[in-house]
Order: sequence, then C-alpha cells, then structure tokens
Amino acid sequence: MEIRALKYFLTTVREGNITKAAKYLNLTQPNLSRQINMLERDIGHKLFERKHNNIELTPEGILLKKRAEEILNMIDKTRAEFNFTDELIAGDIFIGAGETWAISLLASIMRDMQKDYPHIRYNIYSGNSEDITEKLDKGLLDFGVLIDPADLSKYDYLKMPAKDTWGLIMRRDSKLAQKKYIVKKDLYNIPLIVSRQTIQNDMQNNDFLKWLGGSFSGLEIAATYNLIYNALIMVREGMGYAFALDRLIDNMHNEDICFLPLKPKLESGLNVVWKKNQEFSRASKIFLERMNKSFL
Repeated sequence: MEIRALKYFLTTVREGNITKAAKYLNLTQPNLSRQINMLERDIGHKLFERKHNNIELTPEGILLKKRAEEILNMIDKTRAEFNFTDELIAGDIFIGAGETWAISLLASIMRDMQKDYPHIRYNIYSGNSEDITEKLDKGLLDFGVLIDPADLSKYDYLKMPAKDTWGLIMRRDSKLAQKKYIVKKDLYNIPLIVSRQTIQNDMQNNDFLKWLGGSFSGLEIAATYNLIYNALIMVREGMGYAFALDRLIDNMHNEDICFLPLKPKLESGLNVVWKKNQEFSRASKIFLERMNKSFL
C-alpha cells in the first residue's frame, strides 16, 4: 500500500467525486480510477459505491479513511520531529486536552519557550479522554491532559497544580439561578445536558455518579455533548441545565448564562500524561523539562 494511493483516496473522499478529485490532483479521471481500483485490490474490499456522479464510502472505506488519516498524520509528525539541525531546535509538539482552564498553565510554558525556541510549533487537539488516550496510544500525540478519575496505569504523568469544580450551567432567568449552590434534589424534574463521557463511565470512573449516590435513576437527561461549546448554546436556547466545569463558563464571559457549584463540593484533579517509555523529540523533551520545573 503506497502513501500516494492513500493521499489519492483521501482526496477523492473529500471531493466526493472522482472527476473533481482527478482535477484537483492534476490527474486524468481514468488514471485516478485505476489508482483507486489498485488500492481496492490491495485492501481486498470495495471502498466506494458509485451513485450517479458522486461516491459513497462502504463500511470498509470508512475504516480505511480513519486509518489513512492516522497514517498520514503520523508521517507528518515524524517528519516534523526531524525538522531541525544540530544548531537549531525546531519541530512540532502535539498535545491533547479536554476543555479545561488548566490548559492556560501549559500555554504559559509555551509562551516562555517561544522566547528561547521560536521554531517550535504547538499543535493542540481538543477531545474527551477517550479521544485523547486513543491518539496517545497510537503515537499521534506527545502529551495529553486527563481529568480525574482517569486510568493512568499505561502512562507516566505529572499532577497539574490545579483543580476543576463541577456544577450546573444555566440561564440567568432560570428557576435555580438565584441559589448559591446546587444540591442533589435540585437536579430532579429539570432537563439535564451532560457529557457523553459522564453517561458512559462506570461507577469507578464517574465522580458525578458517586456524588449522586450511584444512579442516574430519576434524572431527565435531555441531551449529551462532547465539547462544552455546543452545550452552552443548548443552555442559552433554553433546552436545559448543563453539568460542566466552573472555569469553562468563567472564560466564556456570557451574560445570559451562569454557573452554580454543587454542594457538597465536587472537584477533579488534572494530569499531563504520556506513554511509558516514550521516545521524545528534542522539542518535546524540553517541554517536559519545563513542565517538571513548573509543576513540581
């Protein structure tokens, strides 16, 4: 399987049409079709269904699209790690993080490093812990930021000098907005918007479920979200109350919505993690040294 063939395949997926993809790639349409057919023979599966003038991915095509993107990202990452001379430290650092204010601690380190190493570039990937650990395990990220509780058994890690506080985000004109904090009974008979991770995690890895007493029974889950921005829109439009972290709403400066903490207080620590026995680029080694100096 050639890298060029994967690039042709992804371009065809993006364009949604063989003719358009061939024009973009400066190939003839028969030539591109021949390349795709060779890739299908190599894979052993049909990748596209041709429908009128457009194409539609088969299940095998969907899987190859994901794998091809990962392969090409890894190639780009590897090239970036060697993008330096003996005199010049350069390259890319790849960091995955959920939406947490604690990323500002890493941003401070990046800012200071810019002065000494202006040719280092930082690439931030936003996602939940499942997204981040998957990319860490595949070598697509150098570091990840995970919120407790998290399974750290596969990783080396640094505890960040920060904690997030959980609570409810709501419209300022809602019936709960005049309270100082949210207790368990407040959560019943209101539409809740919660992260998918909160719903999916088991009792051992779910602080909110422990805080509730072990069960979501009786709660009205109106919607779920992956990243908080969409949840804020749903709250603003009156869909319900979002369970989230305090610093997120503080940083949004939205006058229409507000945050109330839970009582008893529920906090989560944060960790910067990386694969055990990770082989770091020079840029990533320096970043790790700076984190150690800043956090310990």
